Amino acid sequence: MAYASPYVLSFLLLLSMPAVYYLAPRLLMPKTLPAIPDADETEDLALFRRAVLLSAAPAAGSGSGSGAAPSSFGVFGRRPQARPKVAFLFLTNSDLVFAPLWEKFFAGHHGLLNLYVHADPAANLTLPPTPSFRGRIIRGKATARASATLISAARRLLATALLDDPANQFFALLSQSCVPLLPFPALYRTLLTDNNAGRHRRHRSFIEILDSEPTLHARYYARGDNVMLPEVPFDRFRVGSQFFVLARRHAVMVVRDRRLWNKFKAPCLVKEKDSCYPEEHYFPTLLDMQDPDGCTKYTLTRVNWTDAVGGHPHTYQPEEVSGDLIRELRKSNGTYSHMFARKFAPETLAPLMEIADSVILRD
Repeated sequence: MAYASPYVLSFLLLLSMPAVYYLAPRLLMPKTLPAIPDADETEDLALFRRAVLLSAAPAAGSGSGSGAAPSSFGVFGRRPQARPKVAFLFLTNSDLVFAPLWEKFFAGHHGLLNLYVHADPAANLTLPPTPSFRGRIIRGKATARASATLISAARRLLATALLDDPANQFFALLSQSCVPLLPFPALYRTLLTDNNAGRHRRHRSFIEILDSEPTLHARYYARGDNVMLPEVPFDRFRVGSQFFVLARRHAVMVVRDRRLWNKFKAPCLVKEKDSCYPEEHYFPTLLDMQDPDGCTKYTLTRVNWTDAVGGHPHTYQPEEVSGDLIRELRKSNGTYSHMFARKFAPETLAPLMEIADSVILRD
């Protein structure tokens, strides 16, 4: 039996390489990041359904215009009140180091706000001794970067706040590294006096919505080709800040959504992990598709991305904290000043407390 020449075999191998290169991606399943467990999804859907149903109930006699039954008790045992409240939603996977500063921010205004904390169950969280945070931890589930679990956690907070108190009219999502820049009355005035210029003059949501960010293409295709279609074509895809303040109707819109959620909960490809920030994509896209005129398209939370590392913004250190820094962080390109800022290192608590009364909490 004759054997083929080594040169012929080498030539055939060389010819086969392009075919392997082009066919391999189509023959091998792309590796993806972990998906949200089905049990978590089922439990969340039940929670969201309750929140939507309660928000759609008749509001006769409540005086809050919230759309919830006035005689119902919230999940923390309160009756609804007529005055609009701000729900502060803290999303954390570590200790709430800045609780003492927030306690100063909340002092004297507890009738106008509520507080909810979603803590990753894997975090060894030390509950802050401050009264406002005591007993405010909701039942959380595991969260991870580059996954839709952060969207789920935010939706869980929104649904809990909707159920708890129909007077919650604004929902401010914050992280454990966020700090206030102005006193609570300044925030309250901003939220209540800002109205959409349209016919209905409804309160707007403060959420960053961008349609020309340099990495938009990579972020859109992070889950693979055509995964977002047909619900989210590329020209409707938006990005923005992870943290926002939503008006109540938008909070209901978020927890009611199933259509876009089925797209954004899809796991990202491992090779696209650096472009996978679902929580920065889902909320801006959903609200821009459903109520673009009802959003300011800018955020009230200041973030410094000038020296970002690994997807994390600049982290302020103790030596940077000063009255001048706080005043500089308040400046905004939008109509209103920034009300919050991140990211602050835990060690900055002491210098922040030193200027809390003289700068941060002075209007």
